[in-house]
Amino acid sequence: MSSDSARITFVGHSTLLIDMDGTRVLTDPLLRDRLAHLYRHAPPPAPEVVTSLDAVLTSHLHLDHLDLFSLRRLGTDCRLIVPDGAGPFLRRRGFTRVEEVRPGDSLTAGSLQIRVTPAEHSGFRPPIGPTGVALGFVIAGRHRVYFAGDTDLFPQMADLAGKVDVALLPVWGWGRALGPGHLDPKRAAEALTRLKPSLAIPIHWGTFAARGVRKRDPAFLVDPPLQFARYAALLAPEVTVKILQPGDSTPILADTPSP
Repeated sequence: MSSDSARITFVGHSTLLIDMDGTRVLTDPLLRDRLAHLYRHAPPPAPEVVTSLDAVLTSHLHLDHLDLFSLRRLGTDCRLIVPDGAGPFLRRRGFTRVEEVRPGDSLTAGSLQIRVTPAEHSGFRPPIGPTGVALGFVIAGRHRVYFAGDTDLFPQMADLAGKVDVALLPVWGWGRALGPGHLDPKRAAEALTRLKPSLAIPIHWGTFAARGVRKRDPAFLVDPPLQFARYAALLAPEVTVKILQPGDSTPILADTPSP
């Protein structure tokens, strides 16, 4: 991709490639076909997704967001930006470029500025830890992209109003029910009223689920982003919603506002 273009690829679940201004950032890489009892119900990641990365952002330490198998596929010398509390855990496993961050921190990756934001979600890694604070990130270059990680609504979301062009918002998960610390389609649409982006892309849906779910409940894998789009049309009609299937990508259009 040329240095003057910008594109987002929804690899699946909470994994996205943000390719902007000649810099490539990958979020929460989950690249395998199976994780415990969960199976991938989407195409495998394209090989080019994991090449020439400038940084990997990890929002929190849950197994489906910080996956050691996937990180090793990227190489133990890949630059990992992780929640405070995760550093020793990863360094003991051979990763050599680990940077711990907290909400309010700022750093650079290639040509991009990355600001660390809060998230309303558990930071404990089951079954025995460690614990790290849950995070979101604003990745800023010619456009400003907010990756929410896993989160529920939280008051500081309103602080981002007018400061993000694209919101990558979780709208479900891998189970048929959501626990605390998650956005469902309606609450994700409510988040748009606080964030006020130009473009919203629903994430964290349609990728991983238990075996057989496609036959038992096929709507589970396809409905959450459609519900989100319907709620967004009612609550935040000024926001464009673009649904990407796992594996699909979209350019960030030139008429999207820039900083």
